[in-house]
Amino acid sequence: MADELVRKNARELGALIRSREVSSMEVVEAFVTRAGALNGTLNAFITITAEHARTRAREVDAEIRGGRYRGPLHGIPYAAKDVLATRGIRTTNGSKVTAGWIPDHESTITQRLNDAGAVLIGKLNLREFATGSGVLSGFGTVHNPWAVGYSPAGSSSGSGAAVAARMAPLTIGTDTGGSIRGPAAVCGIVGLKPTYGRVSLYGVTTLSWSLDHAGPMTATVDDAALMLQTISGRDPKDPGSAPEPVPDYAVALGQGLTGLRIGLPRRHFTEGAHPDVEAAFQGALRLLENLGARVVTVDIPHADLAPPAGGLIAMAEAAAFHEKRLHDSPELFDPLVRERLLTARFYPAIDYIKAQRLRTILQNEVTHAFASCDAIAVPAYPGLPSRLEKPERARTDVPSTDEPAASRASNSYIANMTGVPALVLPCGFSSAAPALPIAMQLYGRLFDEPMLFRVGHAYQQATDWHKRYPPIGEAGAR
Repeated sequence: MADELVRKNARELGALIRSREVSSMEVVEAFVTRAGALNGTLNAFITITAEHARTRAREVDAEIRGGRYRGPLHGIPYAAKDVLATRGIRTTNGSKVTAGWIPDHESTITQRLNDAGAVLIGKLNLREFATGSGVLSGFGTVHNPWAVGYSPAGSSSGSGAAVAARMAPLTIGTDTGGSIRGPAAVCGIVGLKPTYGRVSLYGVTTLSWSLDHAGPMTATVDDAALMLQTISGRDPKDPGSAPEPVPDYAVALGQGLTGLRIGLPRRHFTEGAHPDVEAAFQGALRLLENLGARVVTVDIPHADLAPPAGGLIAMAEAAAFHEKRLHDSPELFDPLVRERLLTARFYPAIDYIKAQRLRTILQNEVTHAFASCDAIAVPAYPGLPSRLEKPERARTDVPSTDEPAASRASNSYIANMTGVPALVLPCGFSSAAPALPIAMQLYGRLFDEPMLFRVGHAYQQATDWHKRYPPIGEAGAR
């Protein structure tokens, strides 16, 4: 029964709990047990909150028996990237600097999930303070469930690996330059970077004030819509959260693609793509056309400048945020992270201002592109995941060795620099062993997550990539 439960998505689990065919306790126990069994191999969790989860599951089951059903997430387990504050539960930020921090407050995201009846089962590993796309953490390296020894990308590496390995049905990641979408892509799951301001960042440790986002990482597009419904909306505790009304995201699911226009950028986004990625992406576009959409050419002329400008902004703001920690306890930082932060202290103000001005240019170009299409499709990564470096070598190499260089050209930072929502979903696997996930990325207009859900859900209804499971944890698997 436990094996069957962990293979179900959140929507399916919610229906079983509501009908009382299974209890929240049974579901929670199944995922906690699997997380404990696989964590020694994958290192996705920093903390598994097993007893806390069991206590909450008992409370949830009592509520449901008493007729106090809170909604589709009632009783569903979830895990949070360990930069989200959880009251009374250790929040490490993946760093020895804050390894013993136990917050006295709750992040708005986890509070909203808790209020919806969801059950926290643990805190997830990440690159230290979410500073980049690599895998360095004060708590060890996360491994890709599809091939242990390969990168799960980052910085939300634990969030991606946990969903892919069915250690949790729902997780939260954060994304400053692609840190939700990278792990989602290479772990074969769904990841959503919402519109800037759509989801409150209160209680989420800052990397970059002007680029940070938080969002769902799930097995299906349906589950991502379900989760976003719960965590979205204006929050007086976060001045950056948007007052934009939250629509019913479920309405977009099942609307079909007839008449929709899918934009395909004519430069920057597919240059140098691996043949397997190109084949999978072109196959996904053909399927979208078969479902009724029309592919049109668009252009974002300066998209290739988004990563260098975004990286400069992110690290300059991160250096300002961590200034006191760097002064008080520099030795506790990972050497590469410390080097990046210290270097960023010397970025010229004029370069930071130019990078911010470029954002306006990019925003205008993206707005112009959306004048002729409803969503934009690009490969999530032009390359394939690489092998993990040995620790002693990784500390002498350039950070972000897990991410193909071509993918830094424009495929992730552009959404952070412009604030538009972006959805990643699996669209194939590499041809050579080990078979590794390949993903498509969709961009939408500001606050048009419903369009992304519409396109993504239609694609998943016509494919089975999201139904495949990594070999980790199976009989004979390593």
